[in-house]
Amino acid sequence: MKNLTLHQVDAFAESPFTGNPAAVVIMDEWIPDITMQQIAMENNLSETAFIVFQNNRYNIRYFTPLNEVELCGHATLASAFVIFNIEKQSTSKITFRTQKRGDLFVSKEGDLLIMDFPADQYVKIKIPENIESKLGISPIEAYWGLNDLMLVFENEDQIKNMNPNFELLKEIDARGILITAKGDTMDFVSRFFAPLEGINEDPVTGSAHTTLIPYWSERLGKTVLLAKQLSKRGGTLYCDYLGERVKIAGKAIHYLTGTISI
Repeated sequence: MKNLTLHQVDAFAESPFTGNPAAVVIMDEWIPDITMQQIAMENNLSETAFIVFQNNRYNIRYFTPLNEVELCGHATLASAFVIFNIEKQSTSKITFRTQKRGDLFVSKEGDLLIMDFPADQYVKIKIPENIESKLGISPIEAYWGLNDLMLVFENEDQIKNMNPNFELLKEIDARGILITAKGDTMDFVSRFFAPLEGINEDPVTGSAHTTLIPYWSERLGKTVLLAKQLSKRGGTLYCDYLGERVKIAGKAIHYLTGTISI
């Protein structure tokens, strides 16, 4: 029997039981892919991050309950929190190496963890047909990013009150459907739906902000932005647009540490 330590952290959380919970498992060596997928399914969180330290980098992989994904913001933030605050690594900057999305960097300033990610490239498209039947309302603009469909709406209330048909949303071949609008008290707000990944609504989606930040920076004419994801749990993100890269910062709260026996 092999024992693995699991940490659960609420990422982008300003208080307990908010933000997006992620599981973090730091290992000496990789275990079989099927075992990592089974652990993620057992955890039943939107993401479980698995990490192995090699060549002065933290190699990281991300699993939803159904699939491995290339990039996850909140699980990266949670992983950095564990390394800085629980593993007590004496470093000012962590480098995470992903399998397909290059290196990610996380630094710490007080209780803020600041992620440095590549900015997404997106293109404007026609508003998809029958989208109103899936979301209950039609957007004013639509864009394709690398993995996600981004839909722009007129105001925050439309985002807040959206009640999607998740079975119909599965007809859209995308990692996720990202809805956004200018905020009332924040620069912009959003929600994120990923039914094909086994997550109807993700509480706070850091990776989606690699698309949101460039869009809203251009739209609002500013590079430093404050964002809110309007899920039931909610999450606050401090954003900075750097051109080819973006900085996404947030706070995190430790929820539990336990042992996986496999």
